[in-house]
Amino acid sequence: MRDVLVLYYSQRGAVRDMARLIARGIDEVSGCAARLRTVPKVSAVCEAIAPVVPDAGAPYVELQDLEECVGLALGSPTRFGNMAAPLKYFLDGTSPQWLSGALAGKPAAVFTSTGSLHGGQESTLLSMMLPLLHHGMLIVGVPYTAPELFTTASGGTPYGASHWAGPTGERPITEEERKLCVTLGRRLAEAASRLAR
Repeated sequence: MRDVLVLYYSQRGAVRDMARLIARGIDEVSGCAARLRTVPKVSAVCEAIAPVVPDAGAPYVELQDLEECVGLALGSPTRFGNMAAPLKYFLDGTSPQWLSGALAGKPAAVFTSTGSLHGGQESTLLSMMLPLLHHGMLIVGVPYTAPELFTTASGGTPYGASHWAGPTGERPITEEERKLCVTLGRRLAEAASRLAR
């Protein structure tokens, strides 16, 4: 089996739920399996440390996960039109993988959730692409052959899957957003499968 890494940070659970849907799309592709991983919070207190293993959900990512994967889906909530600090903090520590070219030529996709409809979905997705492009990854988006891009009234962009969660995370993932997440996962796995031959 070829592992496709689904790496995310989620504060209220919406990005985690999207990650699971993307994983479902990955698992639909023969020979591919999703590897779900998350990152710990970043603390302003220097002495604060996260437990070695999260209390619930996906395990914390290790640099080895990046090296072993044949593709990467990266997810984050928006923070003023940018990815959240915990995910950026992890990516800032991937210089050894950049130097070795461990991710070069592998496909990548991005996904996000916002509190407001115009809360920076597309700029967050673009900001997550930047370090992936520096690593030499090949970006996979959602093409307009996915009919949900024409009908969604909440999340969904050609840059990647997105979700409008509402200010307190009260809005569930819509059926269109669900389908776009699964579509993105399937496209990523199909690309990874072709490139890994």
